[in-house]
Amino acid sequence: MLFLQFAILIGVILIGSQMKGIGLGVMGMLGLAVFVFVFGMKPGDTPIDVMFVIMAIVTTAATLQACGGLDYLVLLAEKIIRSNPSKIIFIGPFTLYFFCLFAGTAHLLYSLLLIIAEVSAKKKNPTRART
Repeated sequence: MLFLQFAILIGVILIGSQMKGIGLGVMGMLGLAVFVFVFGMKPGDTPIDVMFVIMAIVTTAATLQACGGLDYLVLLAEKIIRSNPSKIIFIGPFTLYFFCLFAGTAHLLYSLLLIIAEVSAKKKNPTRART
């Protein structure tokens, strides 16, 4: 019985990951329905603490973006990264780490990845920097 439940769980995850949009969520609901109604399992409690943490982080990130703080942080990080392109292998990860640490979420890092990629590409091919 345990192997059948495990196979259903893995199957639902794999099918949901191949779907677009909210497919993973829909397949999660389908899997939960199978486990509750077919196997008679009791669903767990709603993780309210986790939901509050996520809500706080999203609200903080939205406020940071709305007031221009994210643009300022990206500007500071860009200056740090571009100041010494020969040490991009050390400066890039440390800058991303501190940006994530003080911003509270890793989703804000997407704006810095393009800068790191550009600086490392110019370091790899110096003739590319002139164009």
